[in-house]
Amino acid sequence: MLRLTLQGMRARWVTFTGSFVALALGVGLIAATGLALAATFQAPHRGPERFAAAPVVVRATDTLRVSTPIGERTQRLADPRAVPAEVAAELARLGRTVEDRTFPVSYASVGGSADRTGGEGAAAAGHPWSVAAATPYRLTDGRAPRTPGEVVVAVATRERDRSGGGVAVGDRVRVVTPAGAGSRTVVGTVAATDFETAVFFTDAEAAQLSPRIDALVVHADATAVRKAVRNAVRGTGSGIDVLTGDERRRADPDPDRDSEALVSVNALLGTAAGITCFVSVFVVASTFAFAVAQRRREFGLLRTAGATARQIRRTVFAEAVLVAVPASAAGCLLGAVGAPPLAAWMVDSGVAPSWFAIGDQTWPLHTAFWTGLCVVMAGVLTSSWRAGRIKPTEALREAALDNGTMPPSRWLLGALLLLAGLGLLVWSLATDPGEALKRKTYITRPMLLIVGFALYAPVLVPPLVRLVTWLPARLPGATGLLARENAATGVRRTAAVAAPVLITVALAASLLGTTATINEAKATEAATQTTAHYVVAAPGEKSALPAPFVTRAQSIPGAAVSASRSTAVTVLEEGVALVRSEARAVDPAALAVVSRLPVASGRVADLDDGGIVVNEEWLNRTVGQRVRVWLGDGREVTLRIVAVLRTGTGGNGVYVTPRNAPGAPVDRVDVAVRDGADATAVDEALREAGAATRTTVRTKDEWLAGSHPRSSESTRLGLLLILGIALLYTGIALANTLVMATSDRVGDLAVLRLTGATKPQVLRLVAAEALVVVAVGSLLGAAVAGLNLLGLRGALALLSVRSPLVVPWGGLGAMVAASAVLAVVAAVVPALTALRTRPVEHAGTRE
Repeated sequence: MLRLTLQGMRARWVTFTGSFVALALGVGLIAATGLALAATFQAPHRGPERFAAAPVVVRATDTLRVSTPIGERTQRLADPRAVPAEVAAELARLGRTVEDRTFPVSYASVGGSADRTGGEGAAAAGHPWSVAAATPYRLTDGRAPRTPGEVVVAVATRERDRSGGGVAVGDRVRVVTPAGAGSRTVVGTVAATDFETAVFFTDAEAAQLSPRIDALVVHADATAVRKAVRNAVRGTGSGIDVLTGDERRRADPDPDRDSEALVSVNALLGTAAGITCFVSVFVVASTFAFAVAQRRREFGLLRTAGATARQIRRTVFAEAVLVAVPASAAGCLLGAVGAPPLAAWMVDSGVAPSWFAIGDQTWPLHTAFWTGLCVVMAGVLTSSWRAGRIKPTEALREAALDNGTMPPSRWLLGALLLLAGLGLLVWSLATDPGEALKRKTYITRPMLLIVGFALYAPVLVPPLVRLVTWLPARLPGATGLLARENAATGVRRTAAVAAPVLITVALAASLLGTTATINEAKATEAATQTTAHYVVAAPGEKSALPAPFVTRAQSIPGAAVSASRSTAVTVLEEGVALVRSEARAVDPAALAVVSRLPVASGRVADLDDGGIVVNEEWLNRTVGQRVRVWLGDGREVTLRIVAVLRTGTGGNGVYVTPRNAPGAPVDRVDVAVRDGADATAVDEALREAGAATRTTVRTKDEWLAGSHPRSSESTRLGLLLILGIALLYTGIALANTLVMATSDRVGDLAVLRLTGATKPQVLRLVAAEALVVVAVGSLLGAAVAGLNLLGLRGALALLSVRSPLVVPWGGLGAMVAASAVLAVVAAVVPALTALRTRPVEHAGTRE
């Protein structure tokens, strides 16, 4: 039996080579994405950075801790408190202390248009110069600031060259601080770091710009410091952290940035790994099942010659193992080689942090190897069982035509998958429409539908073939008619070749269309809710608008101004879940003039210092109900729900009053021109205020275009990674399957030649069949994508978001065209090779 197996593999080397290639590439993709995913499970260990030279650092805690029946739960505070003056005074008795203040600034050369911090997307941090001794910053040129108006700036090595436009000692720079904009002289420079861009002022000027003490560097024994802190806060020590050793890392700017960066990379690679695994399993199973189906005539002959069903199955499984083991091993090698370039591309494109690299984990390689082996065994299981059931008297007829290609088990499995996909859609629409907008939902659902449609391909292919060939079959000549009949009768071949096209179109249309539609919905929602004519927002998440700009804007005649602050509130749900919600602190009267919020119940106008506006995602959302929450600075309060907002696309947050957001600076100003006011005068006054304080003033449309792009760069690159890996593989699988299918039809092509067809006519027929199959796969993929997008449209309607569907026609057209070109080339090239041999030599060769 082994000898017979090896002889069969040698005779059908094209089929087995195609299967080997499909499996090796599939396993390689799983291994590469698995290795990259494994590298995201642990961030590199970093010691203290900013306060590396400080013996003891004292600061107010930035973490909310709440005890629950299942343990302590924590959340980051949005607006940590300052170090109390009594604590600073108590610690000053122990030894020398240095007060650290951190506040947002930006600067640009006087007369220059470029912000040295990178424009609105980045911001520098201001500090007093005395704290520099406790940090890595050391003068590389110039001296320390001595008088107000002098600053020391951090510059990268390449910026020290004046020819490159960098800041140098002696330059005049225009600095924007929370107190306004003004010119200052650069008297010194320090080397830049990767955790912040620093600007140092004199201690007196820093205290004037930011009176609150954010941290204290204490030169004293840590035990004495802790005791003094406990005494200063009446023996509890609550709310104050005393940091030494590696704990000083917690006082760094964004100390969790490495792990947070890995969260997004992990989500991206997890999605990519899931899609890659699905595509690989789908294509490999389809390819091996097709390879077995191609040999039905051979199996029938073996059964006629006396082979038992068990022997047939053993032969198929032996061949599968002989192909799967080396192919999986080769795939693991490809994955190990391909993972480092994948990680390097992610770093170069900004998707992953600069330190991201593939580690020494080996479990992804083991997982990929056994996944490939198991998929092959599963792929040949059904086909080998069916081949073994062929009766000798039915062998030749069964092998000649694709009759009875849908066994009951396939009907049942396909129905279950389609019902599961559609059932999940209906369930989410009925219970939680917002679930349809989440990535895991709009990626998982198409997978179920893709497999369901693929299982029903033997039933769907014949009518779809007749649909797409309705006109070509009626044109003069036999090409269209023959293409229709060949594709319709060779159901297994058509279904196997259409499978890669189905998954390509379905995934591309679903992912690109869904993300584009959600982006459009968010932009539409923001445009509907914002009635202001101008929106002025601070650059960066932790930046603030200059106080002089806010004051001047509020004094403009004819302008209704709403100044708001970013903050957060935290609520304990069901006694165990500590949930943080982003919030804005607003004046309800001013907010009513510049916005149109989607209120489900209650009145936003009733918001006061004892009230809160929540959304429908909150567990407690009954108007008049009192809820216990923790504010951005960690204070626990009980507020009354005055209004509930609809969920929308997820951007409808919580609203409180400014009194419930202490420490949060104004970071957004909405301006509306009052009825009857001079719009030109308001525009000129607002832009003059912006120019005086170096604050960018945008109209509503400009703000929408900048803050609600159709697709962000990170989203675009993430989709490029996910789809690029999957579609590259499906493209190769399409070409591979077509080569297998065309090489198996040399006898058919020889018969056409003997009946009088010329070589160009035969090649046109082969090309036409390939195009028909691509069209069938595209229609099936479009059906999957259509169901997914219609479900999304229904979810948006239930969420009260009126936004059109966005179909990426350009991208889909390009993918279908590329599939068509690839299919024609993959079909014509082996046909052309076969036609070089005299037709009589192949006329009797069908298998």
